[in-house]
Amino acid sequence: MTDEQKWKAWTEKDEAYDGIFFAAVKTTGIFCRPSCPSRPQPKNVMFFDTASEATQAGFRPCKRCRPDLLEYQPIKELAKETKQLIDSHYADKKELEEKLRDLGVTQHRMIEIFKKEYGVTVNEYINSLRLAKAKEKLKDTDEAIIHIAYSAGFGSLSAFYRFFRKYAGMTPADYRKSSDLK
Repeated sequence: MTDEQKWKAWTEKDEAYDGIFFAAVKTTGIFCRPSCPSRPQPKNVMFFDTASEATQAGFRPCKRCRPDLLEYQPIKELAKETKQLIDSHYADKKELEEKLRDLGVTQHRMIEIFKKEYGVTVNEYINSLRLAKAKEKLKDTDEAIIHIAYSAGFGSLSAFYRFFRKYAGMTPADYRKSSDLK
């Protein structure tokens, strides 16, 4: 890859070149991925083919783009962590809210990130988990509907019935009966 190609990728912040080469900034002593949002003056930039070459030349990794890590995508990591917390705690709203608060981003930002990464809002995702859990238990167990409602995270039987009718198109009892017929 020529320096002209590297310079073009660097000025365009092209993520496709992350890991293919690195740009070091003489004045700050750091090196970055091509996609890094930091932009120094052109006269202060030099290129390296590997992160280890940049390190050996005395440069340290940028704290914004983390070129020392194989793959650093904090937004994807946050979305993944959010999803894991939801998967583990969706039935306990209070605990889930507490765990999500511990992620250190505003609720609005977390919802934006989750929707961008997974194509659904946090609430839509939680509702799909709750519905799947309820359907599974209605189909595969003889557990009382009220217990299924509580285990899926509902605070009352009436809220569960309204939710289930809205998303499944029938009552939980009707769903259980239709599952028994199959």
